Order: sequence, then C-alpha cells, then structure tokens
Amino acid sequence: MRINNLLIVLVATLSTFDSSAQDSQNINLLFHWENDTLVASTAHNNTYNEVWGLVQNGVEYGVIGSTWGTHIFDLSNPGNIVEVASIKGEHYGPDIVHRDYHDYNGYLYMVSDEGQGISTLRIVDLQYLPDSAVTVYSEDTLFSRSHNIFIDTLNAKLYSCGGDNNQGVTVFSLANPITPFQIGEEPLPVFSHDIFVRNDTAFINDGTSGLYIYDFSDAGNPLLIGSLTEYPQKGYNHSGWLNEDGSIYVLADETHGKDLKILDVSDYSNIEVLDTMTSQIDSAHTIPHNVMIKGDYAYVSYYFDGMVVYNIADPSNPYISGYYDTSTEEHANFIYRGCWGIYSFLPSGIILASDMQNGLFVFDVTEAIGTNEIASDGFKVIIFPNPFLETFIISTKDFKETSFQLTNLNGQILKEGNLLSSMETITLNKLPVGTYLLKVSSSGNTITKKLVKSN
Repeated sequence: MRINNLLIVLVATLSTFDSSAQDSQNINLLFHWENDTLVASTAHNNTYNEVWGLVQNGVEYGVIGSTWGTHIFDLSNPGNIVEVASIKGEHYGPDIVHRDYHDYNGYLYMVSDEGQGISTLRIVDLQYLPDSAVTVYSEDTLFSRSHNIFIDTLNAKLYSCGGDNNQGVTVFSLANPITPFQIGEEPLPVFSHDIFVRNDTAFINDGTSGLYIYDFSDAGNPLLIGSLTEYPQKGYNHSGWLNEDGSIYVLADETHGKDLKILDVSDYSNIEVLDTMTSQIDSAHTIPHNVMIKGDYAYVSYYFDGMVVYNIADPSNPYISGYYDTSTEEHANFIYRGCWGIYSFLPSGIILASDMQNGLFVFDVTEAIGTNEIASDGFKVIIFPNPFLETFIISTKDFKETSFQLTNLNGQILKEGNLLSSMETITLNKLPVGTYLLKVSSSGNTITKKLVKSN
C-alpha cells in the first residue's frame, strides 16, 4: 500500500460568479442559481443541500434541495437554464438541513431527515415535465424521516438509511413504483449513514466503525460478505461510490483533514487501500463529503473547497485533473460549509454540484477529462472553442479516413462528413443554442465529446 500526496497537474485558470473570485482549474461554469429569498438552516447555515440529475422524455433535468423544498431545472440549453418546477416540502424552514433524492422509472423519490411526524416519503411523477411535476405519493406510513436513500434500479429496491430508526438500513420494494412496501421485518442492525447498492450488493458507510458490504439478495436476511474497519486516515465513514466494473470503491471520510481513499474491492475478503487523495487546498481542514465515479474519473464535493475531479485510470496513482471552488467560506474546525453534492451521470457530460450557501452549479468538465480521451493507438481529438458560436475546430493527430457526426441528445444526426485536414473548421450557422454530441471516428476508434452551442 502506498500513501502519497497528489501532484496537481495542468495549468490553473480563474473563473468568477456573483462578483466573487473563484479558483478553478480546467472546469468551466455554465450556470449558477441561488434564491436569496430562501432562509438558511440554523444548524449549519445551509440554504441548499443535495443535488441530483435525471433524463425525462429525452431532456436532462437538474434537482436541488433547499430549506423550502425541491427545485427542478431544465438543462437542455446550458445558455438558458430555467427552473421549471418547485415542490414545497411537507416540512420546511430553518430546521431543515438534509434532503435526498433518487429517481427510478420516471419518478423522483424525495426524503428529508428533519421534521419527525411531518416529513414524508414523497414520490413525484416526472412525465409532465417541463410543464409540471405531480406528487403521486406522500405518506409517512413507511417512514417519516430518512437521512439518505439509494435505489438499486436492477432489482427495483429502495434503501433508506437512518431517519426514523436512527440506525441500520430498511429496504422497500418498488415493484410498483408508486406503492412501495417494506421487505424484511427489521432494519439491518448496523448503523448506516449512507449506502451504495448495485445488484443487491450494498456498501454501507457505518460512521466511526468503517465500511461493511452486505448481500441483500434475500432482503429479509442480509449476509455480511466484507468489511474494512481499520485503515489509514480513518475518520467518519460517510459515503462512497463503486466504479463501473465493481473493482474500485472511492471512500469519503467526513472528518476535517482526512483524505479520500481508493479501495480495491475486487476481493471482499481482502479489501485494500491503494492510495489516498487530498484536495490540497487546505489539508488541515479539507473535508470530502460525497463522491461519484464515471469512467476513469471520480467527482468529489468538498466542504469549503468545491468540486474536485480526480483521474483514477491508474487507481494506485491518481491525480487531480480539475477543480472549481464553489465556496466563499473560510476553512474552520467544527463547522461544515460549501459544496454538498455532485451528480455526474447526465448523458451530455455536464456535471451538477450543490453548494450549501451558494446553490446550484452546472459545469463543463471537457478540459478536465479531455486529457484521457484516447481511444487506442494514440488516437486523440481536441475540439475548440467549446462552447462555440457558429464555428468550431476539430483537431486530430491523423485526419486520414477520419469522419465526424454531430447529433442532438436524442441521437438525431444534424451534420456528418469526412475530415479533409488535421485541423478542420466546422460551420453551423443555424444550429439552435443547446448541448450536442460530436463523434469522431478513425480506423475503428471512436471518441465522443459534448459540444455546447452558445448565444
């Protein structure tokens, strides 16, 4: 096992929002939203909390929670993102700290960890977006409060952590998405702050105890199949995410000054810490909160430090490929401010982040992840400028027998052709403002990049 400090690579740039200087590297801000009429919580001075993303009827949407309720944004045009729905919480006001979200089968599932006996599990039908989001279920019969939820979409099961039972995990069937029912008699007797589940395998973040892996194939009788209770830089085991092939798990300990951990979980009986990662902005106070993994990149929200993108293609040698500091708060002990959550799975490739004091952020991370977009045999494509107005340039190492295809997010082909030079200008005079996908292919290799048409 090797524990090291990371080398921040690439050149830093400067970006701004709301007239406050923000540090950034290879991350471009597309949109920022906050509402100064909303109150902050009395516990952590946070007006905003969790963020989520989804696709409905071919359109991308962003979701953010606040002390007031839930706000849904149409992301289809990064140059003109608008709030299309807002849903007032059953419980709302300055004692709200946590909300959490997950979507499944065209429905958004919403919970809060405050308001015992007032809050509910709420299910919202998304089919009418962008015109409206209709509540089809709002009950406290299964539970009133939940700290975090996760839906195993492969098996239509919703997992609820904490909340009413203040411990363990309770599992619910979503065989009928709008009439959930509990599976098993009692919550799992292991404390769970958060959980990641894929195909009945649950990675449970057990606070100060560590990480536990359970098989929930029989939800009424879950089996412990792995654990990690002692490890370097151990703190409050808060959350984590599994990579696509199930071999790597990135773990966030919500403790001042504690690093992220990259775990090899290919053998549940022998979990290994491959490396640790720090934001390097303030190592004494930095606090990783939530993480998602997409491809070779881990997207991490840090209190105080904003969003950090790590290249984990070599999990034993990760490095920072980009970051954007969403927060204007000063680092301090015993308080929690700044970036709360990340969402990294929208088809367009844009990334969502929520900041506790500053609201919703929408990012273009093309530059941060572009350094690894090599299909094979050194095939690499650079697109610039991005966003573009009427023209953009496709630059390749070898243009021979190289073709391109521009589509919208629904897959409709808008323009295609063959490159005639290694640096070719493409003109699109009448293309509407919005987000598109550009595929460049050569000798059996294909690279797809997000392309944004701006005003």
